[in-house]
Amino acid sequence: MEAFGYLVPYALDWMNMLVRWLHVVTGIAWIGASFYFVWLDNSLRPPAPGSDLAHKGVAGELWAVHGGGFYNPQKYLVAPAELPAELHWFKWEAYSTWLSG
Repeated sequence: MEAFGYLVPYALDWMNMLVRWLHVVTGIAWIGASFYFVWLDNSLRPPAPGSDLAHKGVAGELWAVHGGGFYNPQKYLVAPAELPAELHWFKWEAYSTWLSG
C-alpha cells in the first residue's frame, strides 16, 4: 500500500477538478433553464376570451416546433382542478449546482 501513497495527492487533484467541472456544467444547465423560462413567459399569448382554454384557467399558451415535434405549453396562474400523476420539476439544475460547489 505504501507504493501507491504518492498517488493520493494526484487522485485528490483529479477529483477536485472533476467536481469543479461538474459545478460549471450544472451551472450552465441552470442558467439555460432560467433563460428558457424567461423566454417562455415573455412569449405566452393569452387564449381567446370565452374559449375552452380561458374557461379552464389558462393564462397563456404557446405553440412551438423542435426536432420535428410540436409543443403546446400552457401556463395556469392557479393550479388546475386535476394535476397529472407525474410532473416534471425544473429543480435539479439548481440543486446539482448547489451540491457540487
